Amino acid sequence: MNRQLLPILALVVMIPLTQAKAAGLSGATQTALVPGANVQELLQWADTHNPELAAMRYEIDAARERILPAASLPDPTLRATFMDFAGPGAPDGFNPLPGKGSGTQYRLGQTFPWWGKRDLRKELATAELEQVKGRRGATVAEIHARIKSAYAQYYQAVALKKLNEEILHLLTGLESTAQVRYASGLVPQQDVIRAQVEKTTLRAEIINLDTEHHHAMTKLNVALGRPQLAPIAEPQALRRIAPEKLDGATLQEKAARANPLLATQSAQVSAADANRRLVERNRYPDVTLMIAPTQRDGNIDSWEAMVEINLPIRFDTRRSQESEAAAMLAAAKERQQAIENLVVGNLQESLAALEAAGRQEQLITDTLLPQAELTFRSALAGYENGEVDFATMLDAQRAIWRAKQDRIRAQVEQEVRLAEIERIIGEAL
Repeated sequence: MNRQLLPILALVVMIPLTQAKAAGLSGATQTALVPGANVQELLQWADTHNPELAAMRYEIDAARERILPAASLPDPTLRATFMDFAGPGAPDGFNPLPGKGSGTQYRLGQTFPWWGKRDLRKELATAELEQVKGRRGATVAEIHARIKSAYAQYYQAVALKKLNEEILHLLTGLESTAQVRYASGLVPQQDVIRAQVEKTTLRAEIINLDTEHHHAMTKLNVALGRPQLAPIAEPQALRRIAPEKLDGATLQEKAARANPLLATQSAQVSAADANRRLVERNRYPDVTLMIAPTQRDGNIDSWEAMVEINLPIRFDTRRSQESEAAAMLAAAKERQQAIENLVVGNLQESLAALEAAGRQEQLITDTLLPQAELTFRSALAGYENGEVDFATMLDAQRAIWRAKQDRIRAQVEQEVRLAEIERIIGEAL
């Protein structure tokens, strides 16, 4: 075989090793400078620094502080009545000071809600706290999913760019071989020109990938809540999940238990039920107890005690309020069922897409890529012997290129689907 072809064959064989080594060296250098070498590091950064998550932590604190007031008695009331402090019959003329006139009466009252109302208000406030927690959980899951998907797209841009640079290096070797054979009069000049055209086309795609790389980094920074141009380390690898963790029945059980949307809606059902029972308790009156000492000539000379109740006699108003509360409870339960159906459907869809992407990657790795590499080596040897034209060899090289691109895209698709599954089940796999 021609010695000019030996480096090309070696390059074809060594591309996977070169890619892994280059990624490792580049990643080791950048990891020491900026975050983002792995997705877990970015998720931890978002949990600590993302402003949207920080705002929702304050909302949880605010909702928690509403529980104690909801279960407390209302503030007591104090009333002072100045009797005969002015007018012709006032014993001291105009004198509104306590104890003057014919006397001053102080009335201290405390309202006591009907039995069970305070407990229901506390239950309602607690359910509202759980709703806020559920909304924050849904926001965390959504932000984590966006970060994971953006990280996968960022990985794809970086990996495709590296692949194109390696193929460009391979084409440079093919161009050199064509030039040597053209100088020897063995092939037409068209072979050299076609190699140059192919390199130019690849350089144009690398420029496009640079743009995609910038967009992916910007999108990832937005998901993190960082400045759009903040540096991020090059991703080293995508995650691999053990197949036993992807059992559909197990994941469905996890979704029913931990899905944040379901948790939020369950809290909504609890709140609606507590509100319904509280509205029904409004059929019964609240009681206000009062005590009233009367001061005359600087001394307390009499005491009075009073009981006051409100009269819930607006039965039409009560019936409307109770019907409203019952309808809201029924709506919350129906919405919960709708969310359960949606969660199960989205989970099954993502699992099917994940499985399909995994099968595609396996087919490319085990069958398509070895066949493409074997075809290229055969075409390269045939070109050296003059049995195959340059176009056939380029087609064989493109088949390797496309297979490796498709494998990267299949890997990224799996990562995106994993992110969606984790968002649905509400926890990391």
